[in-house]
Amino acid sequence: MTINDFIIELNKIGINPTEKQLEDLNKYYELLIEYNRVMNLTGITEKNQVYLKHFYDSLTIFKIIDLSNYESFCDMGTGAGFPGLVIKIFYPNLHVTLIDSLNKRINFLNEVIKKLKLDNIETIHARLEDYGKNNREKYDIVTSRAVAQTNILLEYAAPMLKVNGSFICMKGSMDNENDYQNAANKLSMKEEKKIEFLLPYENSKRTIILFKKIGATNKLFPRKNSDIINKPL
Repeated sequence: MTINDFIIELNKIGINPTEKQLEDLNKYYELLIEYNRVMNLTGITEKNQVYLKHFYDSLTIFKIIDLSNYESFCDMGTGAGFPGLVIKIFYPNLHVTLIDSLNKRINFLNEVIKKLKLDNIETIHARLEDYGKNNREKYDIVTSRAVAQTNILLEYAAPMLKVNGSFICMKGSMDNENDYQNAANKLSMKEEKKIEFLLPYENSKRTIILFKKIGATNKLFPRKNSDIINKPL
């Protein structure tokens, strides 16, 4: 995906990037490659692939929700900043929280934030279950672009969300995963919308699910991490 392809594909989903946003993405890419030489941030380093599989893929969240009218946004397990840091570049209205359990990734994210002079964005070095216990009903939107099962991600996300807030689960193919309704029910979450599409140019499958929080989450959740992983709801 060339820069021109990137712009064309964003236009198709209703995003018109500014020159400043494109400049920020280029700086982000350069920092990603620089830091990736000394730490494992991503296995995808070729520029066209980063723009497709990281930058564009992060912004496909726009296919399911317009973030223009929200205030607080949390990215769980953000890694090298996907999708949360990309979202912040395109939605400066959002106060963004990036959570990751590895401090070296947090250090990288802080450097990108500093170089891009981004405001109202914070990084948190923490395990998700610990952060969720102490930051209940804090966010309008929580998202994760992760390989964990949806029922596991729901347990991490639900406690952090305000009632009527939304969890946006961004995944690849979900052909072998449909057993998350029990978890949603126990966590006072309701599936509102699910979309499937192919990533341009390479045609790999993507799935995005929007869950709405319809009531307060039971204080039992989140459980300790070993239970979340080994005994998923």
